[in-house]
Amino acid sequence: MQKTITALTILILFATTSMASTLLPDSVATNNTTTTDSIAVTLNISPEFPDTIDFEVPGYMLQEIDSMLNCWQARNLLKALEYDSAQYAGIKITDTLYAQRLQSMPTIVKMPYNRMVRSCIDAYTTRNRSLVAYMLGMSEFYMPIIEEEIDKAGIPNELKYLPIIESALNPKAVSRVSAKGLWQFMFATAKTYGLKSNNYIDERFDPIKSTKAAVRYLADLYKMFGKWELAIAAYNCGPGNVKKAILRSDGKTDFWEIYYYLPRETRGYLPMFIAANYIMTYYKEHGIKPMEPSTPIATDTILISKNLHFKQIAEVCGAEIEEIRALNPQYIKDIVPGENEPYVLRLSNNLVTDFLANEDSIYNHRQKEFFPRESIAEMLKQAKANDDGRGTLKRHKIKSGETLGSIALKYRVTVKQIMKWNGLRNSNIRAGQYLNIY
Repeated sequence: MQKTITALTILILFATTSMASTLLPDSVATNNTTTTDSIAVTLNISPEFPDTIDFEVPGYMLQEIDSMLNCWQARNLLKALEYDSAQYAGIKITDTLYAQRLQSMPTIVKMPYNRMVRSCIDAYTTRNRSLVAYMLGMSEFYMPIIEEEIDKAGIPNELKYLPIIESALNPKAVSRVSAKGLWQFMFATAKTYGLKSNNYIDERFDPIKSTKAAVRYLADLYKMFGKWELAIAAYNCGPGNVKKAILRSDGKTDFWEIYYYLPRETRGYLPMFIAANYIMTYYKEHGIKPMEPSTPIATDTILISKNLHFKQIAEVCGAEIEEIRALNPQYIKDIVPGENEPYVLRLSNNLVTDFLANEDSIYNHRQKEFFPRESIAEMLKQAKANDDGRGTLKRHKIKSGETLGSIALKYRVTVKQIMKWNGLRNSNIRAGQYLNIY
C-alpha cells in the first residue's frame, strides 16, 4: 500500500517561523530595494506584506524521504547518495547572487526574487538536500517524458518542474485529499481530461498519460487567464478560486497583487515553483550531488488482451515483481484486466523477450487461482465502471460556520458533487452532520 504523503520540517519552517530578519539583510527586510555589487535587488513586495512568511506549503508535496529512498527505482536504478559536507559548509549565497541567477534563467514565467522565494530555496538547500538529490536522479527517468509533451504543446519549458512540488517526482504519490500521481490529479479533473480510474486501473499514476493530461490542463488554464503565473496558481487551487481572488482584488491580475485573496496553500505555490526551478538549475552551486542512474533500463510495451496478474509474469519468467509494478504504476491491484479491453504493459527489454517466448505458459500459470470464473464477470464490471465520479470515501463532520462551498474547497470537489453523493436537495446543512466525500 502507498504510504500517506506527509509534510516534513519544511511545513513547520513556513507555518511557524518569522524569518525575514535572518533571511535577508536589514536593508532588504525594511526596504523594498537594496544595492550590492552594482545590481539592484527588487523584492517585488508591496508595503503591506508582513515580515512573517504568510503561506503554507502544499502538504502533499513531500513524501517521507526514507520511504522514497527505499522505492524500487531508488534501490535499483540510482547510485547511493554522496555529499561533500565541507564544500557545503563553506557556501555563502548573497541575495544579489540569488537575484542574478533567477534573472539569468531563460524562462517565460516570471521568476522574481523576494523573501518568500528565498525561504523556499533555503528549504531545498538545507533541510531537504537528500530529497533534491533523489529528485535529480529520478528526473533522468521522468523528465524526458515530460519535456517531450511540453515541447509538443508549445508551453513554457519551466513548467516541467511542477511535478517537483506536486509529487517530488514520485509517480505513486497520494495526497491527503486523494490527489494522485506525478501531477496530483483529483478524480474529477482527471476524468475531464480523459484519465481512467476504477478498481483496477488509475491512469493518474501513469507517467505518460497523466503528463499528456496535465499539459492540456495547463494550456487550458493559460487560455483562461492569459498569464502563466495565474495558470500555475489555478493548477493548485482551481480556476474558480483564482477568479474569486481577481474579483476580490478589484480586477487585478498579478499574482503578487492578488496574493492575500488566494487560499493560504496557494500563496506558497508560485514561490515553491520558482524555488524548484532554481534548485534544479543551480544544485551544483549548493554542493548537492544527484543520485545518478546506475544501470539505464531499456523498456518496451506489450498489448495485453487477456486477464493477466503480475505474479504470473514474475513466477514464470523469474522476474522481480517490484520491477513490473514500478514500470506500470497505473495497475493498482497487480492485474491487467485485458479481457475487458486491451491494455499496454511496459516491461524491460529482456523481460519482453522472455514474455513473448513463454506467453501461453504465463497466461495459463495458476490461472484458476488468480482468475476463478465466478469472479471474472464482477472484475470486468468493476474495471469498466469509471464514470460514477467517486474515489476513496471520506466522512466529513460538519463544523459550526462551515458551508457546502467551504467544504467543497477543502476537498477540491464541487458543491454539486457533495449534494449528489449525499442526496441533498439544497445547500442547507447543520453542524454535527456527516457528509460523504469521495
